[in-house]
Amino acid sequence: MLKEIFTSQRQFINYFFDQSDLGEAEVVLSQFLKCKGMIIFTGVGKSGVIADKLAKTMVSIGIRSVYLPPTGAFHGDIGIVSPNDIVVILSKSGKSVEILEFAKLLKKRAVTSMAWVSSKNSPLSRLVDHTIHLPLEREICPFDLVPTTSTAVQLIFGDIIAVALMRAKQFSIDQFAFNHPGGAIGKLISQKVEDIMVTGDNLPLCSTDMQLKDVIIELSEKRCGCLLVVNNLMHLEGIFTDGDLRRALAKHEKDTLDQLMGSIMTANCLKTTSGTLTSEALRLMEGDKKITVLPVIEDEKVVGLVHLHHILDDQRKPEQKYI
Repeated sequence: MLKEIFTSQRQFINYFFDQSDLGEAEVVLSQFLKCKGMIIFTGVGKSGVIADKLAKTMVSIGIRSVYLPPTGAFHGDIGIVSPNDIVVILSKSGKSVEILEFAKLLKKRAVTSMAWVSSKNSPLSRLVDHTIHLPLEREICPFDLVPTTSTAVQLIFGDIIAVALMRAKQFSIDQFAFNHPGGAIGKLISQKVEDIMVTGDNLPLCSTDMQLKDVIIELSEKRCGCLLVVNNLMHLEGIFTDGDLRRALAKHEKDTLDQLMGSIMTANCLKTTSGTLTSEALRLMEGDKKITVLPVIEDEKVVGLVHLHHILDDQRKPEQKYI
């Protein structure tokens, strides 16, 4: 049964993409970019839930937006709407009495309105400035009644427009971080490397002229998965990781512990700075080389070390330090 439902929903969603008019989407994006006021989303029932979600998404990416239920608009909330705003009305059929009356009210106030509907001949289309058709083959509901696929395509279309706005406005990761100071997302993109890096006596250090047997305990006890190879000025000479240890064992076998660190380290390694956002550090780690540690450098000197686990461990309390 579930397989059949999954297959049906995939078919219905594909129908939406196959039948959508990209030109209509361009109209929406253009109107939103030109909007000098707010983008106000509205709808009733399940469409209202999607409208509320889309408004919150817009706000999170720096777009002035709000959800305004039609019923609230008739009892004073219409006062928030200005001629500079765009009101987006979400509806499957465009026949609900509440939204039709709301659309008439917007017309009297000369407010730009837009309908996102799945019915091409909806009465709402005659009351708004722009109509966007969201193609719908049918609901996944066995009776073709419960708003399921119709609300899914509303959400998909709205999220696509939101991402297009992010790109058009060149919305940066710094701006996103500023709007998300809390939660797992906020922790990842608002905190900096300096907030979580290993420092001071907790740094796993060695020099190029030391033998592996002299630093193997340091590698184990500092529990960072690497050693930072530095000179007497704390300049980074290279890094020795668990991967380097495996390669050294394969190459030197019994003589591995006698090898000088300068001969078995990785000389050229990626590094970062203390002021780098952890999201950027994560991007570096997950790049082509797929690494788990980054030395932290300031004024050409090693000041810290950040590990992949430091970034991803969202259970860590702010005052905890990794050792």
